[in-house]
Amino acid sequence: MTASSGTLARPRSRLHPLVVDALVASVTLLVVLIISVTTNKHPGAHAAAAGGFGERPLPAHTVVTALLGAGALVLRRRSPGPVLGATLVLTLAELILGTVSHPPAERHTSMMVMVALALFTVAAATDRATTLRVGTGTLALITVAGMLLGAQPWYASENFGIIAWTALAALAGDAVRHRRAAVDAIRERAERAEATREEEARRRVAEERLRIARELHDVVAHHIALVNVQAGVASHVMDSRPDQAKEALAQVRLASRQALSELQTTVGLLRHRDDPVAPTEPTKGLAVLGDLVDGFTRAGMAVVVERAGADEPPLPSAVDLAAYRVVQEALTNVHKHAGPDAKALVRILRTGRGDGARLEVTVLDDGPGGAPVPAGRAGAGGGHGLTGMRERAAALGGSCETGPLEGGGFRVRVVLPLRSPGGPAVERSGADRGWTLPCV
Repeated sequence: MTASSGTLARPRSRLHPLVVDALVASVTLLVVLIISVTTNKHPGAHAAAAGGFGERPLPAHTVVTALLGAGALVLRRRSPGPVLGATLVLTLAELILGTVSHPPAERHTSMMVMVALALFTVAAATDRATTLRVGTGTLALITVAGMLLGAQPWYASENFGIIAWTALAALAGDAVRHRRAAVDAIRERAERAEATREEEARRRVAEERLRIARELHDVVAHHIALVNVQAGVASHVMDSRPDQAKEALAQVRLASRQALSELQTTVGLLRHRDDPVAPTEPTKGLAVLGDLVDGFTRAGMAVVVERAGADEPPLPSAVDLAAYRVVQEALTNVHKHAGPDAKALVRILRTGRGDGARLEVTVLDDGPGGAPVPAGRAGAGGGHGLTGMRERAAALGGSCETGPLEGGGFRVRVVLPLRSPGGPAVERSGADRGWTLPCV
């Protein structure tokens, strides 16, 4: 049998609690009857009196009270309080009847075993305050009754043993309850931790899906926009200017090749570690911003880049990639919505020091004045591109502002902090630099 099947088989082999209680009650009944026919030789007893098993007669009232007490103990888990009360009443009845059937030296409280078991159940099923109250009352009642009605003289060892039995039963029941509560708390924490792990795993999967979707959108939207424009140019001048049509088709082929390359790199991130193919191209960043601008320039769009800090420390990789994707998406939107003849200005600026160091990326265009703002470029809403910009900025603790300009055009401004949570800040090596932006 495997370990798993053994684990499944164990709960089936457990006895029903009622059966367990019946077995415990039977053993307790046997112990009470054995104690009832056993006597000890007390100081002051007759010299000929002998102690031991079977030296004390077993009257009928002892058998009846013991059987009734054992029957009550079968229900001790369901009704611990009433069962304790029943065993106390039966014990008192046995003590009273024992004063008639036995001489003072042969009286003893054999039913105390059942009272102790019932008190143990009450302590295990309730709280500490209840255990203290019930245990104190039981101890006082049964001790006084034992000293008055049990073995004589009143200071016999059996009477003082009642105190030990009662206290031990209450303490043992409280210890079992405390241990059970500790085990339940540990189990609850483990279940809560397991649920938290599953929730965290689902959250991480959702974030990874969003990140991959954002990367795919940025890659595909940029290159497909270029392909679309160049294909339209080729179709328009195919008959009149074949040379320009060939050049446009060459740009289509180049843009499609780059799109396939970037898609392969992005999809390569999803491969398992032991897969034979893995991306080897370095992550996109502002270092290859010139290649991006060249692509738009070849498509006929005028792009001016104003950038400071060639001697600055390298940007954090996450910030570098986010800034590149912002410029890529912004220029793609300019190309799609403002037309291939539009002019765009890209400004990249580092400001601040220490914890306040940040990177500002601004993209402006001179789209036609008075024209309605396209739905994909609305400042309050936007398509997937603007949504992706905001998500990238928010993921790095930055901000993203987009909206139309007075007199035409559109502006995208993204501010990215250069200090990751818990990481060192990227400081500027010189004074903050400002720009006076030309009108576009």
